[in-house]
Amino acid sequence: MSQTTVILNRVLPILLLLGLGYWIRRSRFLTDQAIDDLRKIAVNIALPAVLFMSFLNIELKPTYIVTFLVIFALCLLLYGLGLLLRAGPGGGRAYFPFLMTGFEYGMLGVSLFGSAYGLENIGYIAIIDLGHEIFIWFVFLALLLMRRDRLSGPGQVVRAFLRSPVVIAILAGLVFNLLGAQEFLTTSAITGGIMATLGFLSHLVVPLILIIIGYGIRLDASGIRQTLPVIATRLAILLPLAFLLNRFLIRGVLGLERSFEIALFTLLILPPPFIIPLYARADTPEEEKRTINNTLMIYTVITIALFSVHFVLNPVL
Repeated sequence: MSQTTVILNRVLPILLLLGLGYWIRRSRFLTDQAIDDLRKIAVNIALPAVLFMSFLNIELKPTYIVTFLVIFALCLLLYGLGLLLRAGPGGGRAYFPFLMTGFEYGMLGVSLFGSAYGLENIGYIAIIDLGHEIFIWFVFLALLLMRRDRLSGPGQVVRAFLRSPVVIAILAGLVFNLLGAQEFLTTSAITGGIMATLGFLSHLVVPLILIIIGYGIRLDASGIRQTLPVIATRLAILLPLAFLLNRFLIRGVLGLERSFEIALFTLLILPPPFIIPLYARADTPEEEKRTINNTLMIYTVITIALFSVHFVLNPVL
């Protein structure tokens, strides 16, 4: 099989599943409520299954702590930059700083990386993403809740962190990995059946999420111009930074394998988290709501295009 055929066979399913989701919305084959229910299955069941299996089987190394700290610090710096730029051209909106930081790892990163390179390799981007997950749950979400004026104290954020199926799956996978329990879990009675079930569930994550994303592609032409500052600023920073971090940190200082370079690039081209509209204040101006939604959708399309080009150039981990 030629390399061109391999690339086509990996990229085409992504585009077809996105197109299927778009067709489902246009044809009204499923309702918005049905898609929301599918999203719950994807985010609360299928995605945690993938992450548990990934962190259970990934080889943990001390050098991963460095990537954890770097990604966490990067997210903080991007938020700070968003605060500084908020008063500039394209800024002036309350949620501009939130659009400048964070990455939609769960709904887009896993599906793109997993569909292109195989779910068995999802552990590479899961390791790179770990610092980002801590940022999202302990900093990003806390700031969103404070913005919405419903944060009663730090305990609320901690409870949200510990109740998240994604976080529970990551922590459980790490604990069993450190205990060396992989063989016991897969070969013992009952736990072996549970692991097989998680394996079945993990195969749902890519098609479900891509269909859901395709369903949600709705561009408002009247507000596209307002999305350009945040998208252009983010990409102008993150694209060169991805190459610099891969060259000097991942490959140079840490000496990690090339798979981590591809994982880091994938993470840094992802759009801002899709949870921003969910936690926006009810009295947020309609114009700003449109800007947030347009930014997320246009950025998603750009991400898919960038990832496809990068995959053509890097078809093998």
